[in-house]
Amino acid sequence: MRISPRALRGRPPVVLLAVLTAALTLPSIPAGARAGGGVPVTRPGSAGPTGGGSVTSLPLTGGRLPAGRTAQRFDLLGVGWDGPARALAGGTVRVRTRDAATGVWSGWHELETDGEDGPDGADAGADATGTAAGRAPRGATAPLWTGPSDGVAVEVTPGPAGPPPGLRVELVDPGEGVRPAGPRTVPAEPSAAEPSAAEPSATEPADGGRRTGHHQAPRPEIVTRAGWGADESIREPDFQYTGPVRAVFVHHTATTTEYACSDAPRLIRAIYQYHVQSNGWRDIGYNFLVDRCGTVYEGRAGGTDLPVHGAHTLGFNTDTAGVAAIGTFVTDVPPADLLTGVARIAAWKLGLTDQDAAGSTRLVSGSDGSLYPAGTGAVLRAVSGHRDAFNTECPGDALYPKLPELRAEAARLQGR
Repeated sequence: MRISPRALRGRPPVVLLAVLTAALTLPSIPAGARAGGGVPVTRPGSAGPTGGGSVTSLPLTGGRLPAGRTAQRFDLLGVGWDGPARALAGGTVRVRTRDAATGVWSGWHELETDGEDGPDGADAGADATGTAAGRAPRGATAPLWTGPSDGVAVEVTPGPAGPPPGLRVELVDPGEGVRPAGPRTVPAEPSAAEPSAAEPSATEPADGGRRTGHHQAPRPEIVTRAGWGADESIREPDFQYTGPVRAVFVHHTATTTEYACSDAPRLIRAIYQYHVQSNGWRDIGYNFLVDRCGTVYEGRAGGTDLPVHGAHTLGFNTDTAGVAAIGTFVTDVPPADLLTGVARIAAWKLGLTDQDAAGSTRLVSGSDGSLYPAGTGAVLRAVSGHRDAFNTECPGDALYPKLPELRAEAARLQGR
């Protein structure tokens, strides 16, 4: 995923059809407000003992929102709409935000309007199943991590197709996290054959995804979803699985690189809420995330040692896993500990099916939106970057050249 942080350097917006603008301090949320009705709507998480966070939608109906009203603060935002994910293709979305502590406004940031990651197949809710109530087809920009903020300005320049219906800015408050109801970590152990901590599912693969090979790397310690405070009430309750994992795609979240590692769970909760409540996906898109200190976090639910079907690399979510490095690594050099964490989780995950982390594999594209038309076979490295399958800068120009080192280290951990 690319959560674009690029500030535009003073250039005025280019008007293709119309420019929709909104400059505001956040409005209060009236009870009973409905989405798309021209008034703010909040979608809370569960009322957990320590708070599950919320997503607030501010409609861009009529091109403007009133200023001067107040509401809860937010840490992440994006712009969403009703209809296909690519409805804003060719358009631009710019945002700027106000720091809640200082009142200082940021420069303009441009959000990515083309869906870089997400479920394969038709544009639909609940990872293209279209079966979940309240998850009709909708699209959204890549999100932007803002940190604690209390004001926002938005400019939308539609693409050739015109403005999609239901344009809205989505403001995410990650909350304090739901108090853990299960283990906070999966301990680091060399064995990959022990049972998964996930609940059994009718759709679990017959082999459990645990074909232990000769070159099995040790499992790193993994912070569970309970450990980062996931609100399990907002995701789809069942799990989806794919075939044996034969490749790992490395991403960056493009959030700040200067965060304290203790704040990583808050950032993950915000991404999770945006993926589910704004994008309409069944769960967070990534299978794993790694912070700057090298800590590995469980992403999509279903069992860390099982081949959980993710929504991380459009066209290539089948038989793969997505690992997101938390930070922006376009020019910022990824910390050594982060690289070690990515190598460890990639080595372990690929080793479960005896896939050589330094080798290659053949995958079949599931989407015309990728670099390869749907149904086309592609030979990709077992540890690939997001840009190897999609036209994107992800995982950043500073992280992507590190992939050969990651492959070598992961292969070493596998005993190759």
